Amino acid sequence: MTEHYPLRPITPDEFDAYCEVPIQAFNDSDRSPELNDHERLVFEFDRSIAACDGDAIVGTTAAYSFQLTVPGGITGAAGVTFVAVLPSHRRRGILSAMMRHQLADIAARGEPVAALYASETAIYGRYGYGCASWQLSLTIRRGEGTLSPAVSGGAGAGGAGTGHGPVRLRAAPPDDLRAELAKVYDAAVPHRPGMVARDERWWQSVLDDAELQRRGMSARKCLLAGDDAGPRGYALYRTKPDWDDDGLPYAGLSVRELIATDAEATAALWTDLLTRDLVGEVAARQRPVDDPLLDMLADRRRARPYLTDGLWVRLIDVGAALCQRRYSCPADLVIEVTDDLLPANAGRWRLRCPGPGDGGTPSCERTGAPADIVLPVAALGAGYLGGTRLGALAAAGLVTERREGAVARLSAAMYSDPAPWCPSMF
Repeated sequence: MTEHYPLRPITPDEFDAYCEVPIQAFNDSDRSPELNDHERLVFEFDRSIAACDGDAIVGTTAAYSFQLTVPGGITGAAGVTFVAVLPSHRRRGILSAMMRHQLADIAARGEPVAALYASETAIYGRYGYGCASWQLSLTIRRGEGTLSPAVSGGAGAGGAGTGHGPVRLRAAPPDDLRAELAKVYDAAVPHRPGMVARDERWWQSVLDDAELQRRGMSARKCLLAGDDAGPRGYALYRTKPDWDDDGLPYAGLSVRELIATDAEATAALWTDLLTRDLVGEVAARQRPVDDPLLDMLADRRRARPYLTDGLWVRLIDVGAALCQRRYSCPADLVIEVTDDLLPANAGRWRLRCPGPGDGGTPSCERTGAPADIVLPVAALGAGYLGGTRLGALAAAGLVTERREGAVARLSAAMYSDPAPWCPSMF
């Protein structure tokens, strides 16, 4: 199919035409120059792929160059995005050609991992991606956000023995607090698998506040938590005034990002947001599955948690990827990987990993020894960040155990606490 629809990167003057393909594929409204300019802030033209029918662009995909936190470390990763094919050119092999081309390019760049958000979850398993993290949507109505006495008693007070002073909250436009936000975010990144580092371009993208992005809500607002030593947390959110049919206030407050470095700052931020006057409902999307708010609430059911898939991960170089992360307990296992798209991954690998505090680093080398576990590369990607248990995949028939207890040992070794979470959309 690539002979009929050649693949190539685009030039900057083709960007508007390139952006038109996902607009059509995702049934979106017409793209504005303002939103295209927003995308340009972080777009990497040398990592773009366009499928062409004559002079027309009919398929797109691209990638961002990320530093991704993995359990115990950081690895280079390709953040896959802009995946789309025009409705008029579906079922012609264009998507498969682009994905194969992109995987080869990522491998050539030496990035051991690729990651994406799936628009349709049925698509990406075919290309070796596995669901590696989960996320919650929370909806808390007026009067339902009371924190438990054990938590609220210390919120803002500075916990004994924490080394922190009392938490103070400050509201200001996000652009005025960019340095403080970056300090909090950078402190959180090494401790949460799935998070990606942000440079100045990405902060500009996160804080860019185009009118068309607001969807009828306010400009983005920011609440900063800190003390004399510096910032300890922040929340980015929007509001929308509203009243119900009885004339009672029922404004909406939508939390886009809330990150804090300690429990007191977390409690102080949520206490403020959940007790705002005139607010009828607080919605928080894309939250971690182990969000501390659930345990802070007096009644966790009031959060109405709704679980969805988060980041999908694809191992590009099995050996390198498994050596980049660290493990929760020692293991010495032979893993047989199947990978139809990247044959260099296929075959048997001996993974030897020390546990925490044992010293040394993991190794993953080719071997001819009998396999303890057989699994597709998508299953290995699903377990890579430590949030999807390989035992669950084995129960679903997606992982085969050849030596008794091998799945349990590998699953335990790959487990991560805290759970993986990526608050950045791309």
